[in-house]
Amino acid sequence: MVIYTGDIDASPNSILEKAKNVFNIVIDSDNVEFVFLKQRNWIESKTYPHFTLLGQSLGSMLLGLEAICKFPPDVFIDTMGYAFTFPLFRYLVQAKIGAYVHYPVISTDMLRRVQSRQLAHNNKKYVARNPFLTWAKLAYYRLFSKIYKWMGRCADTIMVNSTWTENHILQLWDVPFKTHRVYPPCEVSHLKNLPHSEKNDEVIILSVGQFRPEKDHPLQLQAMYELRTLLAQEESLWNKIRLVIVGSCRNKDDYERLKNMEDLSKHLSLENCVQFHVNVSYDDLLRLFQSAHIGIHTMWNEHFGIGIVECMAAGLIMVAHRSGGPLLDIIETSEGSQNGFLATDAVEYAENILNIILDSFDTNRIRNAARSSVERFSEQELKKVFLRASLNLVLQTYKAQRE
Repeated sequence: MVIYTGDIDASPNSILEKAKNVFNIVIDSDNVEFVFLKQRNWIESKTYPHFTLLGQSLGSMLLGLEAICKFPPDVFIDTMGYAFTFPLFRYLVQAKIGAYVHYPVISTDMLRRVQSRQLAHNNKKYVARNPFLTWAKLAYYRLFSKIYKWMGRCADTIMVNSTWTENHILQLWDVPFKTHRVYPPCEVSHLKNLPHSEKNDEVIILSVGQFRPEKDHPLQLQAMYELRTLLAQEESLWNKIRLVIVGSCRNKDDYERLKNMEDLSKHLSLENCVQFHVNVSYDDLLRLFQSAHIGIHTMWNEHFGIGIVECMAAGLIMVAHRSGGPLLDIIETSEGSQNGFLATDAVEYAENILNIILDSFDTNRIRNAARSSVERFSEQELKKVFLRASLNLVLQTYKAQRE
């Protein structure tokens, strides 16, 4: 097995060691080789201040050409979302192609947001306020989605990580016979057995996710601000509440976002009840799971939400955004089968958190239901389906070579 990587400053051993420390994944180095690619700058968003989607997609083709020149594979499995590379591998080296899609590059939700002129991290204020620029962006998105469809249909098998992603890929690529839902691997067995610390008098709300704009960490701070308002007459209880935000920073832009978050917490006078933990080890994350009571996740249309599943497995009561994977796959709010809470704005998040703290619901029942529900997302379930699809690609390749 060969892995293409743009981490040219890292060694194979350091990459595998990081996988072990951060994700608790142990890989035998004898079974893996790394091919280092030097053209990764062509897929970085900062290279394209405008027409970012198109720029990164075309840039991925340059990266794909470098990969083919350095090591042409028999079977190519894309897990990064670089659909524009599929024709290169298919037609230049006749490789069989598998795609594991975490998040479509473009979605009908993105088109609707632009059409309704809503502000978002990918729809700037000056575009949303200008009818002509909105029309032009819609035309650009629609053209891009047609090209994206042709590229994606070059895959021989398509795996998607959630119902939300599956619905969008079926709309965009329209190849249902090739498309299979494969939930991402969440090793939940040891988390389900993780004991909770009884020594901590604080009420800890834990957030786990990368410091990326779409994760919408500012909404978490706004929720804490609203929670403080709801607890205006309960100062002693408010003083026990802590929001712990755990995340990884990939580059300078992520660290800049982290600094902005710290500044926002001070602006909202929350600096004494909000903590930031950056690039923590897996062992440190386990300790945080043990001390936390509530989990929070605020991304709109999160494609799945591995962090949500991990929090639920660890016994945290989860409050996530009412959209995407949390809504369609993970969290059930029906009476009798509830395993978490869903919210859309800061006030709703704050109200749910307050109800959990005040034990307005049977929190033990919800916690037990959450832990029971995560087995369907286990690593073993992914192995069965993913390996079946990969083996099919290998057999197709072997058959073609024999012919």
